[in-house]
Amino acid sequence: MPRTAASPPDPHLWLEAVDGAEALAWVRERNAETAAELEGGAGYGALEDGILEILDSAAKLPYVSKAGAWYYNFWRDAGHPRGIWRRATLEEYRKDAPAWERVLDLDALAAAEGQSWVFHGAQFLKPGCDRCLLLLSPGGSDAHEVREFDLDTLAFVPDGFRLPAAKSTVSWIDRDTLFVGTDSGPGSLTDSGYPRVIRRWRRGTALAEAGTVFEGRPEDMSVEARHDPTEGFERDFIVRRPSFFTEELHRLGRDGAPVRVELPLDAETDVHREWLLIRLRSPWSAGGRSFPAGALLAADFEAFLGGERRMTVLFRPTATRSLDAWSWARHQLILNLLDDVKSRLVLLTPGPGAWKRRALPGVPALGSAAAHGVDARESDAWFLTATGFLTPDSLWLGRPGAPPERLKAAPAFFDATPFEVSQHFTVSRDGTRIPYFQVAPRGLVLDGSHPTLLTGYGGFEISLLPAYSGVLGRAWLARGGVYAVANIRGGGEYGPGWHQAALRANRPRALEDFAAVARDLVARKVTTARRLGIEGGSNGGLLVGNMLVRHPDLMGAVVCQVPLLDMRRFSVLLAGASWMEEYGDPDRPEDWAFLEALSPYHNLKAGAAYPPTLLMTTTRDDRVHPAHARKMMAKMRALGCDVRYFENIEGGHGAGADNRQTAHFWALTYAFLERALSAD
Repeated sequence: MPRTAASPPDPHLWLEAVDGAEALAWVRERNAETAAELEGGAGYGALEDGILEILDSAAKLPYVSKAGAWYYNFWRDAGHPRGIWRRATLEEYRKDAPAWERVLDLDALAAAEGQSWVFHGAQFLKPGCDRCLLLLSPGGSDAHEVREFDLDTLAFVPDGFRLPAAKSTVSWIDRDTLFVGTDSGPGSLTDSGYPRVIRRWRRGTALAEAGTVFEGRPEDMSVEARHDPTEGFERDFIVRRPSFFTEELHRLGRDGAPVRVELPLDAETDVHREWLLIRLRSPWSAGGRSFPAGALLAADFEAFLGGERRMTVLFRPTATRSLDAWSWARHQLILNLLDDVKSRLVLLTPGPGAWKRRALPGVPALGSAAAHGVDARESDAWFLTATGFLTPDSLWLGRPGAPPERLKAAPAFFDATPFEVSQHFTVSRDGTRIPYFQVAPRGLVLDGSHPTLLTGYGGFEISLLPAYSGVLGRAWLARGGVYAVANIRGGGEYGPGWHQAALRANRPRALEDFAAVARDLVARKVTTARRLGIEGGSNGGLLVGNMLVRHPDLMGAVVCQVPLLDMRRFSVLLAGASWMEEYGDPDRPEDWAFLEALSPYHNLKAGAAYPPTLLMTTTRDDRVHPAHARKMMAKMRALGCDVRYFENIEGGHGAGADNRQTAHFWALTYAFLERALSAD
């Protein structure tokens, strides 16, 4: 049975009816009020058109992923608002104007079927890659339909595999068989709304007839299965996730029985060819050795499964250096590292007795870079992307023994020459050193006069790294604003310890870090509290919502997007149960004791002087329920606060289902900030 959080009387509970007629009428009234206030301002039309021009630009960098002989790209522009899925050979892709082959037109499909389809990707049948399972979301929600598609005829397969919209997981086993986890009726989903049961589904049979391979528990976050088609290493895996940061890896034996790989529950795992990778979130002792949290270990998979504990340390963290991600090429392992939130890339090659390592070039000093294998089954090549706040993305192709080849570079969408990027450090309440990036005009006069936008996240071990945004540059920097990004605890910038320092009852550490950065921007006379705006989305919405109710004197405006705000009921709204490892369980009195203090919705006070606030969400967000923003708006409005609201009827957990919606979302954001932070 779904969890139910006992709640005190909530006069706004009716706003939890996502598609309720009364709730949607309320949404439309609030949207109209916000439109009347913000869209009628001088220059608003030019602002939104300028953002849309960037999003629709034909000069954007078309990122690709390889499947078989083709390089696939999903593209949106003015002529294709829903997008086209297209492909080219590598030789064609290298050209300035590739002749793309169109695979699927989402706009034509949406028009033909009367559905607002949003592309969620594809699962390819390997090794041939002549078939795929397309994931199509109605309106941009996390749920998607699954449909089999023929990549030779470029058409849906008649009577092919198909699943209705759900948060399904699928994996090809062979041409006629899938692993499937989906909503197949009562008992098939976890309390978090993700698949609990894995079935083996054969072509031509009903899903209800498919045999059960594995069952998780209702209180688990999710389970999924995958088939590894690598020649010589064919095998099947089950991953059971009891919670957001724990997982059990099982290999299916020849008899179909799962064999658990005995590892710490909170370790991240990866199996590639003969190798098992283990990334630790907590210290671990095995084979007579001790390994620290944040380390990456390698072992022979079959030997480990047989009980051997001989492991090689591929990465050992330091006080400033952490492992952000890794990726395999066929016989190469690429480590994406952070050193004081600056990128470092290392290429590792396994060999007899040792792994050779070398640094990869092309990493900007105060930007970021990431590399990943082009095709881990077939190729030792890798893609490298370099970017920065003022440097448009560039895409490089790397191969062992050859200099990297620049394939593509995005254009500049604003003049970056007047600006510079700097990194600063401040000290949080408990003495912890907190880094943040600042983008500002060169030679900034420190007189406190500059409207400044500060953003942060601080959760789920997610790092905020320098990245280029033509929208930010054109809509904020070029219009006189300063931009700052706070790398607070709760994120992954310094490894798992940085994240764990702000878990559950320790969540206030992330809030204190963010407040310390806000105060430092004022103390350095970049800005004043009156001219400082803050912005955050999702968990970042919880962050800025807490800043609003705890420190209303520290900022002059708040933008709170697709936020988590009601910590009493978050665990019973959509995917909220899956986040209790991060935040706590509101049904446990000992957890509610600290969650209540973390709940912006419950800490609004009559008569408090809150800064101007813009709450934004989407109706089709099936991850963070739109009721968080709706109820916060209703309560703030009842208290007479300076607040406005916008809810996009589509868009899922993102800003919009197409570029026009996204442009509108961000134009409202920047129009509000410019107005709220303008000089008195």
